[in-house]
Amino acid sequence: MDRHTQDAAAGPVYRRYVALGDSFTEGVGDDDAARPNGLRGWADRVAEQLAAHVVRAGGPVPGYANLAVRGRLLPQILDEQIEPALALQPDLVTVYAGGNDMMRPSLDLDALVARYEEALGRLAGSGARVLVFTAYDAGWAPVFRRLRGRTAIYNELLRPAAARAGADLVDYWNMRRFDDTRMWGTDRLHMSPLGHTLMAAEVLDVLGVPHAVERPQLPAAPALTRSEQRDVDREWLRTFLVPWVGRRLRGASSGDGITPKYPVLTPIADPVQNAG
Repeated sequence: MDRHTQDAAAGPVYRRYVALGDSFTEGVGDDDAARPNGLRGWADRVAEQLAAHVVRAGGPVPGYANLAVRGRLLPQILDEQIEPALALQPDLVTVYAGGNDMMRPSLDLDALVARYEEALGRLAGSGARVLVFTAYDAGWAPVFRRLRGRTAIYNELLRPAAARAGADLVDYWNMRRFDDTRMWGTDRLHMSPLGHTLMAAEVLDVLGVPHAVERPQLPAAPALTRSEQRDVDREWLRTFLVPWVGRRLRGASSGDGITPKYPVLTPIADPVQNAG
């Protein structure tokens, strides 16, 4: 039986939310010096709205744990985060994994998704509602478009695997509003604060939870001159490609020495409501 409660009028209420994954869920790209690891991110924003929803219903601020660590491959996420998540007895779990695996020279997608399905089944079998993400379609983006075929196969394997495991899908692959460079940081890999805000709204809509997250409304992006595009490309080389290649050569990860933001269930309130 699901641990979360359901109010037909107000939507579901979640009191123990645990977020799993890599940099996407840790919140990289959405800097906030006042928060653990200096990051906010879409999962924090979702937790804040879940908390506001519970408080409006007359309950105490619920608990939120974020076990995600940047740079983690899918097998590492399963090995390091599933057991701690289950020990927290969540009523809601979100999992994003596989993005870093897609950038490796070779991988066995069938074996990868088979392991993923088993882990998702364990999470769903605990009574938690489980949300899992398809991988993003970066076919419009230079360099990353080369991974489009591999990503599409991964998603086609993941969709039925998630259904068999009892997990719900957040269909990142079909979110066309992310086909805008302003949704991404200068590394072109991690979402910007605008992107994290949009993702929080998408996740909350899948959950069916009323929320106050406003999707960014942007005017048409101005076209870059050749000089401006060169500057952007140089910044990308400096901030992403060179460090990424260096880590690969050293066998290092961006997550080395990083610990989870919220390793235990922690009350986290909506900062806008607190300010008001």
